[in-house]
Amino acid sequence: MGDRRQVKCFVAAFTLLLSAQPLLAECADDKVTVIGDWGEANFNVEVADDFQERARGLMFVEEMPTLSGMLFVYEGPQAVNFWMKNTLIPLDMIFTAPDGEILSIHENAIPGDTTPIPGGNGVQMVLEINGGLASRLGIEVGDVMQHPSFGPDAIRPCVEKSES
Repeated sequence: MGDRRQVKCFVAAFTLLLSAQPLLAECADDKVTVIGDWGEANFNVEVADDFQERARGLMFVEEMPTLSGMLFVYEGPQAVNFWMKNTLIPLDMIFTAPDGEILSIHENAIPGDTTPIPGGNGVQMVLEINGGLASRLGIEVGDVMQHPSFGPDAIRPCVEKSES
């Protein structure tokens, strides 16, 4: 009977250890997954990874499907500021560190407003989604974003898709 209890304890401890490890997942350039205690949300995204794409952002977009957005990718961690000039829809801005940890969230940015929206220091990616969606989903500072741009040192790294 004691051996059986030890086996159960070992299995439980091993399962807990595995669940504490970062999970690898297949990712795609046009998908971002946000993971938190509340679960996960998958977004279809356009990637803005050069100066011109980041400068244009979501300007002049009249509507965006619910689980869609734009991922702004910077060459390295830095202080970033956004604004809403020529942006027609309210947006949530999710600012992340190089490892995918969410550092700050600005909710419901006002369309057309040119007031700078600071993301803080050490930001490497910014996900813009429909205004109010971050709160409705329960996305919080400390949650994690997953995308191939974060690389192998991410909290939740991606694996290469296997070709079949």
